[in-house]
Amino acid sequence: MKIVLGVDDSPHARAAVDYVRKLKWPVGAYAMVDMPAASSGAEWLDEQVKFHEEVAARTERELREAGIETESRVVRGDPREALVLAAESDQADLVVVGSHGRSGLTKLLLGSVASHVVTHAPCNVLVVKMRAKGGKG
Repeated sequence: MKIVLGVDDSPHARAAVDYVRKLKWPVGAYAMVDMPAASSGAEWLDEQVKFHEEVAARTERELREAGIETESRVVRGDPREALVLAAESDQADLVVVGSHGRSGLTKLLLGSVASHVVTHAPCNVLVVKMRAKGGKG
């Protein structure tokens, strides 16, 4: 089973990584950790890519420690399109993303990576939501 896991440095991505680590995957499960990075200004971009590479490498180590074979990479561009393209090119069986839980105007203005991936990915998509503090969900 090939899994594409979209991460950033948010608590929502952290929840997705933790969820993947805790599940029992079939032998040979393979996670591709994709860390989309925005494209803009050369020096700023270099710093952002380095930061994203560190986050991706940390996530890769955590998944390997959980017994999941992984490979990480940083992909420049819009995270929505980067994750869909990764799922297509890697012939993924599953894409896993965290949900920021935006709604209404905020969702309309900023867009939703999870909604876009669910709509456009060529495979199943698992959207992990953070549990509300002290409650269900």
